[in-house]
Amino acid sequence: MSTLINPSYVRCIEACQQCLIDCQVCLTKMATKESMNDCPYCCLQCIESCQVCLKMMAADSQWAAAYCRLCAEICTYCAEQCGAHDHDHCQRCAESCRACAAACREVASAA
Repeated sequence: MSTLINPSYVRCIEACQQCLIDCQVCLTKMATKESMNDCPYCCLQCIESCQVCLKMMAADSQWAAAYCRLCAEICTYCAEQCGAHDHDHCQRCAESCRACAAACREVASAA
């Protein structure tokens, strides 16, 4: 990780990156499957949210904590939706979403 990144963001940046990847995989694999809830739609929202958080933290924006707070809410919702499915990719997505939500809450609470 770049030494120019605020050290307090490192864990959250890594969690957002992993969540973004796992949500993209889930979204792709769910494209041909039936869903009884908002999966994979929640993955789209989660991907967008993680991207914004990454950009705000990389810029050391004064708004990073606020975006992280919202990202935590979106990730928590996505974890609930994807976690309700038995597919391995959905379970992995839910796990990454939970980890991202926790890391985002840490950033949000530190502000």
